[in-house]
Amino acid sequence: MRTEFFTGFKARLGGLCLSFMLTAVLLGMFSSSAWAQDTQAQPAATEVAAATTEAAAVPAAEAAATFDKGDVAWMLTATLLVLMMVVPGLALFYGGLVRAKNVLSVLSQVLVVFSLVLILWVAYGYSAVFSTGNQFFGSFTEFAFLKGFSPDSVGNTPIAGLPDFLFVAFQSTFAGITTALIVGAFAERIKFRAVLLFSALWFTLSYIPMAHIVWGGGYLGEMGAIDFAGGTVVHINAGVAGLVAAWFVGKRLGYGQTALKPHNLPLTWIGAMLLWVGWFGFNAGSAAAADTVASLAFINTVLATAAAVLGWTLVEAITKGHPSALGAASGAVAGLVGVTPACGTVGPLGAIVIGFVTGIICVWGVTGLKRLLKADDTADVFGVHGVGGIVGAILTGVFSAQSLGGTKVDLDIAHQVWVQVVSVGFTVLWSAVVTAAVLLVVRALVGLRVSEEAERTGLDVTTHGESAYEV
Repeated sequence: MRTEFFTGFKARLGGLCLSFMLTAVLLGMFSSSAWAQDTQAQPAATEVAAATTEAAAVPAAEAAATFDKGDVAWMLTATLLVLMMVVPGLALFYGGLVRAKNVLSVLSQVLVVFSLVLILWVAYGYSAVFSTGNQFFGSFTEFAFLKGFSPDSVGNTPIAGLPDFLFVAFQSTFAGITTALIVGAFAERIKFRAVLLFSALWFTLSYIPMAHIVWGGGYLGEMGAIDFAGGTVVHINAGVAGLVAAWFVGKRLGYGQTALKPHNLPLTWIGAMLLWVGWFGFNAGSAAAADTVASLAFINTVLATAAAVLGWTLVEAITKGHPSALGAASGAVAGLVGVTPACGTVGPLGAIVIGFVTGIICVWGVTGLKRLLKADDTADVFGVHGVGGIVGAILTGVFSAQSLGGTKVDLDIAHQVWVQVVSVGFTVLWSAVVTAAVLLVVRALVGLRVSEEAERTGLDVTTHGESAYEV
């Protein structure tokens, strides 16, 4: 390969655009062919339908009416709640943590990354996660661009009681928020185009396989790993990616020498509370029905979050002498992360313990552990999501047992904890290796970091040509 092709911004961007265009053309050709076959088959299907008797049409009508309107209404609401978690919840949480000159860049990155992943999810992500394949990937083409789906279709998803489109929409928000979480780790110094290319590649090579491995009938799911709403798939996956990305991109100018303080803690606090409200869609929505499992996940999300707030606040009061508003808000997020894999299988007491322990350990994750790792993780993505996800995933194996208030009858706690540890280790290794490889590719194609001058000026002006605050 001639490396000169990638020298210069315009040439690199041209090569990148060409690659995406070729990919789009190939996917479009396949989809057009598939849709053409469906269209050719349609007259025959119409004739058969016209020939059916009135008696045969009655069972079909009854089958179409099997959707529980309460389940459908709840899942529509849950999907909207997860959307609110990202925009504005996550965007505001991260936006308040950076300096004033970079707030718009973070808001833009979260929004655009989320939007990009939603499109990729429909293009091939859903198919690669929830179609038949091997232990690590499904088929990228079986349901590409939702081929075979219609407003009335059912049976193309693991949840028979919901319209296909609704399940796809709900799962798309999981994919989007997972990828957007990583933005907080390298905020304030990364190129916008690098963020987008990284997000597309990481979603394809890390989120998709992990979701298939856990939820799509893959390796960890078959092993018996419990991950009700995304402890491994979402939080450990994104947290480890954030840590590796922070190492690759490097520390911000002045990090460790001057105080790089959050510019607007009220924004961060509001973002955290929006996350808490939206998280009920994330956790209780993972029941895929308005039933007792959703109710269990709901109360566990309430209690674990409250316990984590108290745990984080207690540690700060003892170690620093003053509990901070930022600490309480971070504790809420840590508790939400910790209970995510457990919320559908543990009892209320287990949720309280998981939340309290996660809140305490995550204080160390964003202080002592962060210093040991020597990473400038701007928004503590690994310290909260990575560490919190690991703690929650392992404790899920303990408190899911019916003897401790959980829902798993005759659960062998020692064996389940071992399975949970294996799932954690697998996720950490997979995410770390894939993230490093993706970052090497991105660095070769478009570079990772903005210039020193652009970083000093701020990404709001140098990247987006606007300023959040006019003085």
